[in-house]
Amino acid sequence: MDTVKQAAVTDANQFIVVELGAEYYGIDISNVDNIVKMQSITRVPKSQEYFNGVINLRGEIVPVMSLRRKFNLDDDEFTDKTRIIILKPEQQEPIGVIVDMVKEVVTLTEDNIEKISVDTKDDKAKYLNGVGKNGDILISILNIANVISDEQ
Repeated sequence: MDTVKQAAVTDANQFIVVELGAEYYGIDISNVDNIVKMQSITRVPKSQEYFNGVINLRGEIVPVMSLRRKFNLDDDEFTDKTRIIILKPEQQEPIGVIVDMVKEVVTLTEDNIEKISVDTKDDKAKYLNGVGKNGDILISILNIANVISDEQ
């Protein structure tokens, strides 16, 4: 009986659901180091257009990028709900991504996530691992490794 419970737990992942415009995106919680309120960002000359600059987070300089710009959406509109999610993927330095709002943490099983076939001509598709269903809400599951890579 215990082995059945353990197997069920390993098939489920937790995701932080964030809002960008009218769409929901899921970030695997294992990649998230911290969530901070929007703060002053120091611009860095000659950086990619989707990089806003850097922030000083408790003495550590963390680059920050706009997911809206990376995904070719409208420019960021900063509100009191805007957050910077500090990602710390394995073997990499932390990086911040700006989101409109952090919605909730959801647990999705593999049954609730449909894998998508990557269309090499579709830039946005390479940033997704699949689409999760949580009730009536569809959540695009982000492939963090591809999102934060510098390749365009």
